[in-house]
Amino acid sequence: MYYDIIGEAKNIIETSEIKGIILRLIGGIGVFYTCPSASKVPFNRTYNDIDMIGLSHESRAITGILNELGYKSLTRFNALYGYNRLIFKNEKNGIKIDIFLDKFEMSHRFDFRSRVHLCKPSLPISDLLMSKLQVVNINEKDIKDALVIFLDHEFGNDPCNNVEIKYISKYTSTNWGLYKTFTDNLKKILKFTSQIKIYDYNKEVLNKKILFFSDELENSHKSIIWKMRSIIGVRKKWYGDVSNLT
Repeated sequence: MYYDIIGEAKNIIETSEIKGIILRLIGGIGVFYTCPSASKVPFNRTYNDIDMIGLSHESRAITGILNELGYKSLTRFNALYGYNRLIFKNEKNGIKIDIFLDKFEMSHRFDFRSRVHLCKPSLPISDLLMSKLQVVNINEKDIKDALVIFLDHEFGNDPCNNVEIKYISKYTSTNWGLYKTFTDNLKKILKFTSQIKIYDYNKEVLNKKILFFSDELENSHKSIIWKMRSIIGVRKKWYGDVSNLT
């Protein structure tokens, strides 16, 4: 299933491109295609489904493509949430496809409409990273994905090859809740890094990059809204309930 699902993701992206429809990979498989280290020990992992993002005005065409490829809509879910999310499943190969439309919303919400056309086959590197760091109850798979992004990509301004700190800090400097989730998870990621067996050089590189990234988020100029929300702190819930979205 590991190689089948990777190949299937590529097939879907290529088919949508031929038909002129924008679909981009997110999630673990998006990281796999953009980070060589994702296939290597100790970062390699299994993939259970395919996560993608597209545009809401192309939702009917997206559904048509997936139906042609043997995927059936989860009728009830798509009827309720089809304006911003679609789920499909192929009974023959058992693969589930989760497609976000315009916006990615789990623990936190991001509008990626202006970003989906920038790179192929996935969303830009920074957006993949944010989709991992936004998970309030972050797990080992998400941590591994975030680590390989830091390991394989430098900081810079190229969306397809770099982690764009200024772009990411625009989110965290105006949204205290997102900042808290990101910084909490960066601490967890650093702790995980200290426990895994990787070359000392790689561990040193990772630690330096993560600490530099954390410092940049911390030192960025915060908006008035951010400062006001920070006063309330954790007394008010700062993230969305993922159980309502799955």
